Amino acid sequence: MRRPDHQTTTRPTAGPAADGGPEDGLAESGPPSGRSPESGGTLPDASGGFPGRGAGAAAPPRPDGPDGPDGVTAEAVLAPYLRGQAADFLRSLRLHREHSAPSDAGGQGAEAASRALRRSARRISGSLHTFRSALDPVWADHLRTELAWLSGTLAREHAYAGRLTRLVDALHQLSGAALPAARGAGSTEPTGSTRPAAGSAARAPGASSDAQGRAVLGVGAARAGALLERQLTLARTRAHSAALQALGSSRFHAVADAVALLASEVPLAPGTTGRGTEALLEPAERAEQRLIGAVAALPPDESAEPYNEAQDAPWHQARLLLRLHRYAHEVVLGAADPVLTGAGHALDLHRDAAEAAGAAAAAARTPRIAPATAYALGVLHADQRHEVEAARAVFRETWPYAAAMTAP
Repeated sequence: MRRPDHQTTTRPTAGPAADGGPEDGLAESGPPSGRSPESGGTLPDASGGFPGRGAGAAAPPRPDGPDGPDGVTAEAVLAPYLRGQAADFLRSLRLHREHSAPSDAGGQGAEAASRALRRSARRISGSLHTFRSALDPVWADHLRTELAWLSGTLAREHAYAGRLTRLVDALHQLSGAALPAARGAGSTEPTGSTRPAAGSAARAPGASSDAQGRAVLGVGAARAGALLERQLTLARTRAHSAALQALGSSRFHAVADAVALLASEVPLAPGTTGRGTEALLEPAERAEQRLIGAVAALPPDESAEPYNEAQDAPWHQARLLLRLHRYAHEVVLGAADPVLTGAGHALDLHRDAAEAAGAAAAAARTPRIAPATAYALGVLHADQRHEVEAARAVFRETWPYAAAMTAP
């Protein structure tokens, strides 16, 4: 795996996407808590592994274990990272409780605290998964499962809000009609590449011309927007109630207690104490190789079908594996892998567009809606599926390891 020597990015990439699931949310900035970035940290070398792992690799000096120049152990690298993330989790939980008071009418403080809480939970969970061999496996598996439950529960409200904003904005751009605002959406994230407004209308079934299609679209767009707002606002309200119920449950308090213990003590596997950083490099490399393999297995452009939702699954899997690699890079090298930022944003955009298309299709199946409303939702679904296709193209342009894209 070699890093390309030329710039491959020609399309604008999307910004950070909303969290939408138990393992979601990739685009965060800043170094992980508990460690400072290493000035010598680099990307995987030409051999396909982390620095110093391949023959002929020109990696920066780093200690390899107790016999290394600094005597650094796996425990001295992994434990501070996990303790730092645990401290961030507890700090975010305290802020969330403070800002959940009635005095915080806008809820912005609670939302920011919820994002930070999910951020720490994802990093702890991902690290427990990747470095399970260096940790008490029973403890790691249990806490990872509980953190995934918590992160997913807290993420749904934000995901529904962002999806509503995305769809209403798309309808507005496609039709030019005055649509209802997405009340409480709480998101102003960009929707990605320029939308093919006239083209989508022309492609929609029953439209004999752009003008006719736009006329029908203008009639149905406002109703489609109102329908989406009702459905997604209801889903968001239910997700908010589920999050509040989860945060007050005995299950959550058990998770918080476990994280509080992690902030002071990291349970290691027998035999890990005193081992060198090789105990972390090997699982980190396995995470990287799983990512490379998943990217190589993505359906080629020639077989891509924008309206085949079944093809979304391997792309979602690649997104999950990229995040695990990102977190492993943070643990081992002290900072995220900057070369994968654009590719991560593209996969976030892919996820957002695919889920938005699904919401538009679900709304179109609402019984007894007017034909113009169904038509507008069909155009919206087509638009979002073309956004899925565009996100895949952006990913291929920003993925830094071209060899993995052409593997058989």
